[in-house]
Amino acid sequence: MVLTFFILSLSCCDCLARMCRRTKELKARTVWLGHPEKCEEKYPKNAIKNQKYNFFTFVPGVLYQQFKFFLNLYFLVVACSQFVPALKIGYLYTYWAPLGFVMAVTMVREAVDEVRRYQRDKEMNSQLYSKLTNQRIPADMIFLRTSEKTGSCFIRTDQLDGETDWKLKVAVVCTQRLPALGDLFSINAYVYAQKPQLDIHSFEGNFTRVGLLDLELNRLTKALFLAQVVLSIVMVALQGFVGPWFRNLFRFIVLFSYIIPISLRVNLDMGKSAYGWMIMKDENIPGTVVRTSTIPEELGRLVYLLTDKTGTLTQNEMIFKRLHLGTVSYGTDTMDEIQSHIGQSYAQPQPAQAPKAVAPKAAAPKVRRSVSSRIHEAVKAIALCHNVTPVYESRANGETESTAAEADQDFSDDNRTYQASSPDEVALVRWTESVGLTLVNRDLTSLQLKTPAGQVLTYYILQIFPFTSESKRMGIIIREETTGDITFYMKGADVAMASIVQYNDWLEEECGNMAREGLRTLVVAKKSLSEEQYTDFENRFNQAKLSIHDRALKVAAVVESLEREMELLCLTGVEDQLQADVRPTLELLRNAGIKIWMLTGDKLETATCIAKSSHLVSRSQDIHVFRSVSNRGEAHLELNAFRRKHDCALVISGDSLEVCLRYYEHEFVELACQCPAVVCCRCSPTQKAQIVHLLKQHTANRTCAIGDGGNDVSMIQAADCGIGIEGKEGKQASLAADFSITQFKHIGRLLMVHGRNSYKRSAALGQFVMHRGMIISTMQAVFSSIFYFASVPLYQGFLMVGYSTIYTMFPVFSLVLDQDVKPEMALLYPELYKDLTKGRSLSFKTFLIWVLISIYQGGILMYGALVLFESEFVHVVAISFTALILTELLMVALNIRTWHWLMVLAEFLSLGCYIASLAFLNEYFDLGFITTPAFLWKVSVITVVSCLPLYIIKYLKRKFSPPSYSKLSS
Repeated sequence: MVLTFFILSLSCCDCLARMCRRTKELKARTVWLGHPEKCEEKYPKNAIKNQKYNFFTFVPGVLYQQFKFFLNLYFLVVACSQFVPALKIGYLYTYWAPLGFVMAVTMVREAVDEVRRYQRDKEMNSQLYSKLTNQRIPADMIFLRTSEKTGSCFIRTDQLDGETDWKLKVAVVCTQRLPALGDLFSINAYVYAQKPQLDIHSFEGNFTRVGLLDLELNRLTKALFLAQVVLSIVMVALQGFVGPWFRNLFRFIVLFSYIIPISLRVNLDMGKSAYGWMIMKDENIPGTVVRTSTIPEELGRLVYLLTDKTGTLTQNEMIFKRLHLGTVSYGTDTMDEIQSHIGQSYAQPQPAQAPKAVAPKAAAPKVRRSVSSRIHEAVKAIALCHNVTPVYESRANGETESTAAEADQDFSDDNRTYQASSPDEVALVRWTESVGLTLVNRDLTSLQLKTPAGQVLTYYILQIFPFTSESKRMGIIIREETTGDITFYMKGADVAMASIVQYNDWLEEECGNMAREGLRTLVVAKKSLSEEQYTDFENRFNQAKLSIHDRALKVAAVVESLEREMELLCLTGVEDQLQADVRPTLELLRNAGIKIWMLTGDKLETATCIAKSSHLVSRSQDIHVFRSVSNRGEAHLELNAFRRKHDCALVISGDSLEVCLRYYEHEFVELACQCPAVVCCRCSPTQKAQIVHLLKQHTANRTCAIGDGGNDVSMIQAADCGIGIEGKEGKQASLAADFSITQFKHIGRLLMVHGRNSYKRSAALGQFVMHRGMIISTMQAVFSSIFYFASVPLYQGFLMVGYSTIYTMFPVFSLVLDQDVKPEMALLYPELYKDLTKGRSLSFKTFLIWVLISIYQGGILMYGALVLFESEFVHVVAISFTALILTELLMVALNIRTWHWLMVLAEFLSLGCYIASLAFLNEYFDLGFITTPAFLWKVSVITVVSCLPLYIIKYLKRKFSPPSYSKLSS
């Protein structure tokens, strides 16, 4: 079907970006067809832009993002202070070179991310549209004309509301009647569009991302700065505040500036880049892309996972699984029996009359024909009661509109596809085709079925009653062409149909059985009407439709007059196929302590069904369905009822959620957070983002959102960590997310392995880098105390630069390769992940432990060197600095839990670089002294005293109070 649309306005992303850049009054617009020159106002281009900077704002923007962190701002002030002669401590390059290196690395990383964003935007914006056939159009549209004679077509709005169902739309009548396509541009017409509205087409998001670990380290650096100031004040106080004490105070602050390591940021940023590279190179999660390289450690401490349903947990592919007739049930392994019965029913000369045939008197044939007749009636009802339209693709690309329309007369099976507003209906019609009764044609007034024998039967559509969320059922009245019989067919949810069908003793029980299997059930019934009955109904129905007051109620009352004592034909069970390994993945996440909330735009029954089939809600758990509420009183009563429930999953609709949040936000969130699982149905994209914000605000826990459609973008960008799935609903969610995966099951390894490792490694790396700065600051404090509190540096020039770079950088950075357990163990025991959510790997407790270690080792190294040195001060520098380097290398080895060959290489490479550089450090060392045995034994003794106690403590702790991971490792 070739469609002609008129593109009106910008994509949602462009609208949002434009609003963020400047505040401008939104106006209605008038667009002329075929005459763009008549437009009085120029509108922005229809382009998606995810870039954070442009050519002019890149450098200022990156510098602002970096210097808003206390750590970098502090070092900028310290470096600038060295231009003042009275405050100068050492060489300028000692301060400016590390700061420049950090800024250079950061800018390169940001530039790489920005180029990738530009390339993704360019790919999306370079798409061209000529004929809109099976293409996604990122704009608002008005449907003007189609090659379909009836002027109807099917569209999908999955990028707006997440629903992948095909929706029937009808073209504007006056433009559909035009003789030819080209006449659209010759008529004098325009389209008036109202100003943009705040509805589900808009979304909200964050401009930049900063991980919780960065914020925690930023707080720790502030604590270090406070300790640095206190230490400087103590030094000046011990001097007696003599002379220009304020200048001395600032000199001491600069002297102890290494207590806050400038290399902390660059080490963490390089580590995050390494984690991202490891994620993308993992063969077990192919196709995974890290789009935001600043927050991989966020994957390691998530508490709430908010997930979409359609396309994320499910494939949105419905498969017919069960047909129940009351006394007999047919599953996927017995569908051939149904096919056989249908073949027999239509094998007689008058197939339409077959169901009315009188059965023989013999007992066995009577049972057999009775079952056959019931199967035939059930299958025929399913094949007729729906809104499905068969569509036939054109065979040649160069066909005209008339030949394309005539293609509908070609009823070949290989050329036919089905379109409908519900995938459930398509699954039912496909199933009737598989058993022999095929829908081959449909228009507004009739539909045609093809029998197994190839005969085409025509049925005229007299009335159709579409499905609504209120009625939960749909009906159709048809007249059979061959016999003239009029039949009213109806299908719907069991809660709606139970009171409509005749009394039976099996429907409720079987609906429950199918629901427990995760199947979506539909009850099918029929009622035969005489000509007089239908004529009477038609008159009353038409009269009700002409009513001015209460038209909807009167129409519903007339239809309900038919819905009485209908014959129950069958119960169908359809399965929405889950994504691969969804059940074990959700179980893995639950065992890891992650609470899962499913936010979907689907109706309540569908969402509940998927929650059960995916094991989001375990079989042993009860489900509390939150009643529909519309005011404060109703919400209060329902919350009280919910409060009395314990350990049950919550299912709530978007409308009820909005009422609860308006009046009882805190109470509702508190109760919902206690549930093992929460399902929110009929959620708009704005509501999804609102729920994420509420969880972040009320719980202070880390949240992750995962989805695959454009309607999930707001939720993904609102969460602390956003994951997009690149699937049938396009790339919009994938491009807007921090991480992109190809299947939901990959999230298990992404969190349990990579997230856990990234967080533990970043915590260890950050604290070790701070230890490296605190130990040398402790040595400086001891040195100044002994030498009359002089503000003179212990190490100058290249020694300080080398200490932070070539002497210790490689072994310290090699901690990004460390792991406490193997990936298989992390997946087998997801409980290990639960420990990380408490933040114990990086806390003030662990920080204080590292402070004590630094004070102990710094004191031992400095006092040891002062006690053992001989006459010349240069020997103190040589002994203490060499012992310091060896201590740092041994401390790295002490903290490694699993050795990697690169770690060993880094240790020996750094040691080799230091030994080799001794030959060029005659400015700082006495080369004659460092080659003597006295130097070697003194350095060895000091190093052993500083490290051996820590090795002993670690051994005793692992023996008497081992961590959980060490038990698994052994």
